[in-house]
Amino acid sequence: MGFDRRRYRTVCISDVHLGFRGCSAEYLLSFLRSTECEYLYLVGDIIDIWSMKKRPFWPQAHNDVVRTILGKAKYGTKVIFVPGNHDELLRDYDGMAFGNISIADKAVHERADGRRFLVLHGDQFDAVVRSSKALALIGSAMYEWLLRANRLTNYVRRKLGFPYWSLSAFLKHKVKNATRYISNFERAVAYEASRLGVDGVICGHIHRAEISTIGDVLYCNCGDWVESCTALVEHPDGAFEVLHWSDTVASHKYLETAAAA
Repeated sequence: MGFDRRRYRTVCISDVHLGFRGCSAEYLLSFLRSTECEYLYLVGDIIDIWSMKKRPFWPQAHNDVVRTILGKAKYGTKVIFVPGNHDELLRDYDGMAFGNISIADKAVHERADGRRFLVLHGDQFDAVVRSSKALALIGSAMYEWLLRANRLTNYVRRKLGFPYWSLSAFLKHKVKNATRYISNFERAVAYEASRLGVDGVICGHIHRAEISTIGDVLYCNCGDWVESCTALVEHPDGAFEVLHWSDTVASHKYLETAAAA
């Protein structure tokens, strides 16, 4: 039993981190193969060049993700790549197109209802990334260690029959300083959208999927494909939704098991 084909007007994904061992490429591949859309926004950190410089890693699943995105672009999906800090080398190609994929440092997406949304990765508003590249790299290394612990935790949970759970996301949301950092980031990004006179913002970077209203701005974060496996999708009527694909896969496996019983 396969997934039903899902049709959206727009799909936005960020923080995939292809080339990083913590990337959930198999989940993303199943999502991409199960969806169709008019617009596909790649909202930064799609390729983790930082990680690949330290330790090259590129399994077949990562290659398959790239090929699937290229296939969508070839057959009519408008693909816009908005680079992040982990793939910032691509910012040098702002305004250019490669293989039917447009590259833009920032973009403006017009929703079906006419509302306009600034699309950017968001690292421009991260004080750590802007002030100290070395400190950001240290933070990235610590995050990688935490994700290793997360994989071990979930290996044990699977053996015990429990669903996926993100240790790193749990700790990030419980630590006071992390919570303050997220709140400051969200307000800064929303302020930029308000300053530019658009109705909302679509971003990534902090690996926390969310749709919320900050002042007069609709703040939308795509989440990531390392911890939470989430995407921001736009329905034909213009409504946004955060889609939790790991939950969809877990439910699908449950239904398969129940059908076989």
